[in-house]
Amino acid sequence: MTDSKYFTTTKKGEIFELKAELNSDKKEKKKEAVKKVIASMTVGKDVSALFPDVVNCMQTDNLELKKLVYLYLMNYAKSQPDMAIMAVNTFVKDCEDPNPLIRALAVRTMGCIRVDKITEYLCEPLRKCLKDEDPYVRKTAAVCVAKLHDINAQLVEDQGFLDTLKDLISDSNPMVVANAVAALSEIAESHPNSNLMDLNPQTINKLLTALNECTEWGQIFILDCLANYTPRDDRESQSICERVTPRLSHANSAVVLSAVKVLMKFMEMLPKDLDYYGTLLKKLAPPLVTLLSAEPELQYVALRNINLIVQRRPEILKHEMKVFFVKYNDPIYVKLEKLDIMIRLASQANIAQVLAELKEYATEVDVDFVRKAVRAIGRCAIKVEQSAERCVSTLLDLIQTKVNYVVQEAIVVIKDIFRKYPNKYESVIATLCENLDSLDEPEARAAMIWIVGEYAERIDNADELLESFLEGFHDESTQVQLQLLTAIVKLFLKKPTETQELVQQVLSLATQDSDNPDLRDRGYIYWRLLSTDPVAAKEVVLAEKPLISEETDLIEPTLLEELICHIGTLASVYHKPPSAFVEGSRGVQHKRLPGSAESGESESPDTASAAGVSDAPPAVIPSQGDLLGDLLNLDLTPPTTTGPPPPAASSGMQMGAMDLLGGGLDSLMGDESEPPPIPLRTDTPQSPQLPHQSPSPPDYSPTELGGDLGGSPAIGGGFGAPPAAMPASFNAPVSGGLDDLFDLGGGVGMPMGAYNPPKTVWLPAMKAKGLEISGTFARRAGVIQMEMTLTNKAMSVMTDFAIQFNRNSFGLAPAGPLQVLTPLSPNQSIEVTLPLNTVGPVMKMEPLNNLQVAVKNNIDVFYFSCQYPISMLFVEDGKMERQVFLATWKDIPNDNEAQFQIKDSAHLSSDAASNKLQGSNIFTIAKRTVDGQDMLYQSMKLTNGIWVLAELRVQAGNPILTVSLKCRAAEVSQCVFQSYEAVLKN
Repeated sequence: MTDSKYFTTTKKGEIFELKAELNSDKKEKKKEAVKKVIASMTVGKDVSALFPDVVNCMQTDNLELKKLVYLYLMNYAKSQPDMAIMAVNTFVKDCEDPNPLIRALAVRTMGCIRVDKITEYLCEPLRKCLKDEDPYVRKTAAVCVAKLHDINAQLVEDQGFLDTLKDLISDSNPMVVANAVAALSEIAESHPNSNLMDLNPQTINKLLTALNECTEWGQIFILDCLANYTPRDDRESQSICERVTPRLSHANSAVVLSAVKVLMKFMEMLPKDLDYYGTLLKKLAPPLVTLLSAEPELQYVALRNINLIVQRRPEILKHEMKVFFVKYNDPIYVKLEKLDIMIRLASQANIAQVLAELKEYATEVDVDFVRKAVRAIGRCAIKVEQSAERCVSTLLDLIQTKVNYVVQEAIVVIKDIFRKYPNKYESVIATLCENLDSLDEPEARAAMIWIVGEYAERIDNADELLESFLEGFHDESTQVQLQLLTAIVKLFLKKPTETQELVQQVLSLATQDSDNPDLRDRGYIYWRLLSTDPVAAKEVVLAEKPLISEETDLIEPTLLEELICHIGTLASVYHKPPSAFVEGSRGVQHKRLPGSAESGESESPDTASAAGVSDAPPAVIPSQGDLLGDLLNLDLTPPTTTGPPPPAASSGMQMGAMDLLGGGLDSLMGDESEPPPIPLRTDTPQSPQLPHQSPSPPDYSPTELGGDLGGSPAIGGGFGAPPAAMPASFNAPVSGGLDDLFDLGGGVGMPMGAYNPPKTVWLPAMKAKGLEISGTFARRAGVIQMEMTLTNKAMSVMTDFAIQFNRNSFGLAPAGPLQVLTPLSPNQSIEVTLPLNTVGPVMKMEPLNNLQVAVKNNIDVFYFSCQYPISMLFVEDGKMERQVFLATWKDIPNDNEAQFQIKDSAHLSSDAASNKLQGSNIFTIAKRTVDGQDMLYQSMKLTNGIWVLAELRVQAGNPILTVSLKCRAAEVSQCVFQSYEAVLKN
């Protein structure tokens, strides 16, 4: 009969019966009872009451029974630590059993029992097992070291297990080598600066030798370790590649991807003209193609990795286009990924094939897939210039189908084609205008409005078309409203006589009747431009557009390099660096590809274009994102010009890469003084002009609208004042111009020094037999220090000082002994600085930043507790990249966001606050001004790898600062807020 009988429904009083059976003299009855106990435990029943009875069954020669008892122990030892100690003697005895299986079982189980009281008993048996004659026992013991290190790192280092583990890399058995590498890698990950994996050519040679003989998971550990090595030169790089290449034909896809990762990294060291380089490129294609014949989930992982590889080295798969053609039964996630790779591989040689395939996809039934296919045709036109005409005719054929969503996607991509190839395909505009009524999606409507506005001079009834959109202006989405405003202003500048009323109407709708700040700001800018300087307005609104890039969705090069180093991991599937989704006790190291063997030479033209990387990429207009997306494009670096400082009226936030028409007027704030009124020019009545009695904008307060627009008097006039009428002549001389608008200096200044709290009394003399200790914490040059004043208020001399910390939340521990070099005489004080590190044992404290300290001298041992400011733990590399910041902010759940208020008695400006905070390693990534309120977006990183993201709001004249904190470890937020408060108030 099978073991399923043990899982049948149980009856009352069973625990009592099991107890009797476990104490039976018959071995078979005991075994049956233990099986029943394990079955109950597996289905979630609490059988911890039987702990002593099950432990008594350990004394047996039966391997099956021993395994079952050990399984029970692993599960319940945490809840019964005192009882678990009863089992220690049996463990120690089993570690010396003649049967290697029992020795390995004992050491494995001891490693899995995470109870502090047991770990000290584990050291001696573990030391023996690490040097056991049987390789099975040695490989099990190697993994046990990593488990023990996780429980008590200090113990492992003191006992010298790490050195023994390093010696096992030279073991004769490949599985022992693989497990030693796995254990060392695991330990090194949790201590990134420990340099445990000291890789050198000799070690690498041993790993490569073991690679051929160990199991598939062992091979993965070794390959991942090899990927962290940087070869000395191209010869060593080639030698390693030759020995890793056979792994590409392995049946396990994880081994294949790990091998690809190593080869992709070491190829960077090989010269491109080397014969072996070409051979290696050819060898990489077949294994990647083979991965696509697996089940859909594996295909998806392979495709996400191939997407990265193709961006770095498109030449690997340039002849394999057919593999990425979509099959009818592929799931949608596989289809969309294949489509993306097809575009990346599209070239003049295969474009006919690709277009035929894409046209076929556009007639499918899956709406999402069809949309993506139509967009793909447009991307092909932009990427491969020779195919543009074929792509446009294909898109026109699709528009003729009159399928609503196909037509809308086609119009969106044709807009991009017009941008890429101006004055080439405008003949199709008439066909597009026929489908105007069928457009109901914001993106398609916005694209069509852009086309009408951009080519208004070629469309006879452009004003009527735009007027038809204007009827439901307030029902449109913001994207359409903004585009309509710009298109009508363009139309007015091209056909002023016919469209005066239209432009007046849209400006009135945008500024008076709209509550959207972006729309209102843009409306005011246009209104003021048109009313003061039409020539400048023409230069701004009808300026030549930069060409759009063919690959707007390429991953940023430094991020791509890091992701290539993480091929075969979750990072390569998410296309995000590990730091964006891995947090907690393990620090995450940023990896980079080694320098190329030909770093001085440029890439071949077709490689550069295919990879989307060139020396001077075409200017790309960023797509309009949300608030965070926009602020990440702002340039925060101080200006590098050496000329005189800008005038006070134009100081403020540096413009950086901000789009004047899309970034909001608040960022352009200058001084608050009232500029002189705008002179009206009405000297040429025959020229077209707006009516003088233009409707005045409502009288908003300066706070609501971000104050007056500083700078040139030509642009002056606060928002409270109505814009003057349109000047009579388009040829009137420019007074002031737009130059002043862009002459905004400022930026983030130099950081101040770090704030260190004043010393406070930690241990009063009356509690420590005359010894008084006052102190504080400081971070200097990246080192955390405990600065103390020891005062002897007793009558006798004090000597033999020593200090020790209890386990604490962040592993703070003394980095050396307490240096009190001379005896402390009565009434004498001495200053002592104790450097600290964060590699001590960890235990969560309440509050989180509480530190319990023991100080010993020749008189007694004294105890006290103090709280360290968490800013001492903010590391110097805590400035997050902007794109990573944006991704991380979105990924952290909103439940983890905490908001606090700081009463700012000093009335700091946003720049002063930013400088103060930067001194304490709180880095400002971006700054934005919204409705007169400066918003600083900041990041900081704790020593244990936890990232904290912040938004600090500063408003001139308001003594209250608001800080919002986001962190995956939400309990950290209160301590971080206390640091903000301390730094900003002092």
